[in-house]
Amino acid sequence: MKSSPLARKAAAFGASAAVLGAMVAGLAAAPAQASTQATAGKAGTAAASSKARPKVSVSTPKASSRDNDGSCPVKVDISANINVKLDGKTELAYRWLHGDGSKGKVKVLKLKGHGTKSVKIGQTLSFDEEVKGWEAVQVLGPRKVTSKKGYFSVTCQDAVVVDGDQLDKKKISVSAWADPSSYTGPCTPGDKINFVGRIKVSDPSWVKYRWVLDGRVVDYGKVGVRHSRTVSFGYSPRVSERGYAVLQVVGRDGRSSDRAYYRVTCENPAPSVRVSATNLVTATNNDGCKVGAHATINSTGRARVEYVWRVNGTAVDTDTVYFGREGSRNVELSDRVLSGDATKGGRITLTVSGPNNNDSISQSYAACVAPKPKITVSSITVGQRNDFCADKRGPGVDFKATISSSAPTTVKYYWVIDGKRENPDLERTVNGSVDVTWGIAGAQSANETKGSVSLVVVSPDAASSATTFSVTCPKSTV
Repeated sequence: MKSSPLARKAAAFGASAAVLGAMVAGLAAAPAQASTQATAGKAGTAAASSKARPKVSVSTPKASSRDNDGSCPVKVDISANINVKLDGKTELAYRWLHGDGSKGKVKVLKLKGHGTKSVKIGQTLSFDEEVKGWEAVQVLGPRKVTSKKGYFSVTCQDAVVVDGDQLDKKKISVSAWADPSSYTGPCTPGDKINFVGRIKVSDPSWVKYRWVLDGRVVDYGKVGVRHSRTVSFGYSPRVSERGYAVLQVVGRDGRSSDRAYYRVTCENPAPSVRVSATNLVTATNNDGCKVGAHATINSTGRARVEYVWRVNGTAVDTDTVYFGREGSRNVELSDRVLSGDATKGGRITLTVSGPNNNDSISQSYAACVAPKPKITVSSITVGQRNDFCADKRGPGVDFKATISSSAPTTVKYYWVIDGKRENPDLERTVNGSVDVTWGIAGAQSANETKGSVSLVVVSPDAASSATTFSVTCPKSTV
């Protein structure tokens, strides 16, 4: 059964120095590792907060063809299955591990439901030189699990010109198989059964071959073979049927493979899967002038959905989510720093692309507002004036405090003596720090003045300071 591979370029694993150099250049162009680690940390934190982490298993990655012989460059599809036993919601975080020691970008999928959910992941590797390597999958959350290594190799074949009369002098063997050997589902246009054959020779040769399906020649060709070479053709039945295919080498000493049997059962096609984007919410963070958003991606059935976040028409983030069946996924745009005209407000757009349709949703975001100045008030100092003591009154008292602001502003404040407000709001311009004072006269017919004092700032930020005081007239000197 042919499938559409995930599009991703990768470098050779365990290859020559030239290939490894190309691989390093490719990795340097990838997203910053710090971002990858932050994403992985976020997924790990979410998993750790769960009371019971779901059980996770991952299959050994499998190459579309473990041994690839042919002309280069060549693409190799790698896939694996991750099984998560769910009892509610969780986040699945994973990345590919490469045979050269590098690591791929962390992907995070939000899962929910009950029972075991199987998620198929894949990637496409491209090589232009011979290589032997491996791929593995590392699950970071909700549990940390690493798969076994899935090995593969690539052999680059150059065209070999050999006199056709020498064909019969070579030792030739052929084999063939169907992939898959059975198919059940909609019988719509497109290859449903893929027949693969391998031709092996003792010496480099040009080999003529043909495919025979149920007794009819349906495909033929000529290839140069150094050691071995794979050939294939696809067949798309429109009705339920069964049969076989044979790969034949044409010549006086021709060879035929064993029969590759297949079976097709046609069923009514499933309804077309549709995707949509809803519930977009934006949020402006005035601390550093940043904007973020979150939204919901919906699918009516099994689908791979790519999505793109745009801020004022510019793409700033892209990713992919997978649906095993009908459902919804919440996606998030992390806070991004704004500059220039973008600080005055704008629009965020989420665009989703599914197997059969595209959809988008937009929402405006608010302009950044300068943060309110932070106000602080120092401790109140108390000063004594003894000029009232001559009139048989307690000493006068002076109060002093310092008001500080994180940004230039006008401050409104008032004083409180013994729990009673002394004055209406007073105003002072503060550009850093400013001293403010207040004073009271001495108490009547008393040798002492005491009580409590408070300085209260009411705007643009609330702050206060308070203390108690007690001063006494000095004793007369004789």
